[in-house]
Amino acid sequence: MTNVPTQTMASRGVFVPPPLTRLEDTGLSALWLQDLALKVLYFQGYLSGFKIAEAMALPFAGVTDQILDTLKREKLVEVKSSQMGLGEGGYQYAITGAGIARAREALERSQYAGPAPVPLPVYNEAIRRQKSGRITVTSRTMRRILSELVISEATFQRLGPALNSGTSIFLYGPPGNGKTSIARAFGQLMQTQSMYIPYAIYVDGQVVKLYDAVSHQLAEEPDATPTGTGSLKTGMRRDPRWVKIRRPFIMVGGELTLEGLDLVFDEVNKFYEAPFQVKANGGILLIDDFGRQQVRPRDLLNRWIVPLENRVDYLTLHTGRKIEVPFDVLVVFSTNLPPKDLVDEAFLRRLRHKIEIGDPSYEEYREIFRRVAAQKGIEYSDRGLAYLLQEWYIKRNRKLRANHPRDLCDQILDIARYLAVKPTMSREMIDRAAQSYFVEL
Repeated sequence: MTNVPTQTMASRGVFVPPPLTRLEDTGLSALWLQDLALKVLYFQGYLSGFKIAEAMALPFAGVTDQILDTLKREKLVEVKSSQMGLGEGGYQYAITGAGIARAREALERSQYAGPAPVPLPVYNEAIRRQKSGRITVTSRTMRRILSELVISEATFQRLGPALNSGTSIFLYGPPGNGKTSIARAFGQLMQTQSMYIPYAIYVDGQVVKLYDAVSHQLAEEPDATPTGTGSLKTGMRRDPRWVKIRRPFIMVGGELTLEGLDLVFDEVNKFYEAPFQVKANGGILLIDDFGRQQVRPRDLLNRWIVPLENRVDYLTLHTGRKIEVPFDVLVVFSTNLPPKDLVDEAFLRRLRHKIEIGDPSYEEYREIFRRVAAQKGIEYSDRGLAYLLQEWYIKRNRKLRANHPRDLCDQILDIARYLAVKPTMSREMIDRAAQSYFVEL
């Protein structure tokens, strides 16, 4: 049984993980931490006390030094040398034969040898406390973050309240009209804020790896940078088992499976990887191209019903035990498929905001083309655009798409470079660009 540090629960205001001053503050058993230290030494060989503390993301004074003192008494580690003037933290430690035997026993249970985890109740409380820090957007903010997109006013006015809901958004409509770009803009706004997450979570002797350098973006923390001595600079002392990140924006597409929404157990290394929605806690999870996953949309949606409604999620350990974690995620479903082919009325009712991102009008298409041409150094021409619309859209009954101006301008640039001429919206350039871009279906 783990002890939950009382400081985390009692402190108020902006959440900062409280500093560790004693072994008991970790909420982990001394034996478990001893095994972790032995695994670190087993894999890395000779290490100083400071380096061991750094590998375990624990302060040396009061915590790691206590662990090493116990291991020395039990003859599981030994001191090989010392660096003058650095005290016990500068001692070089090596694992003994008895230590190797115990490390191998520990490795049979789990090969995890990284930063010490945080108990699940501490993680859950931290996520709940950081929920209130979310941005509330106004019309002015929305115009700023969507300034690079051309969106109808009716659609624009529906996006702000959806983002403020912090729950769920269903974006649907034809491909190429900016659904993913809108979600990315939401993510960029969210990432102007930061939050703390632990490197890993401890549940019943099991480790769930949470921090992911691919999914999470580190936030600046100038007053709490590592010193190389297993502690943080004085100025902002905190628990080093936590990392400060920008609020997450995680995008998944066709690779999403039902198994990927539960704890993923590594059979070889014997620890867990947190699923997408847990890594996205406190931020946004974009499910792009919804309906094109390897599982049926209805099965995927059924998995989301409880989390979306109750704001909690239930994950399953390989032992069969279910654990509860907060579901503080803005889930954005983005699809090019008709909603009636994907979801039923009962599920749509659970999605707070349903927003169609439709084809641009002729005026909106013109504005998009004008902006893109300016960005790419192409001389814009209203006459050229009128020719494009008449010959390649109206006569052929082709739908306007918001991504077409970008793609056609790229075609013009390719052709101009090949011909060694200035890129313009001449009829010849437009015809050559359209012929090599559009495909009659």
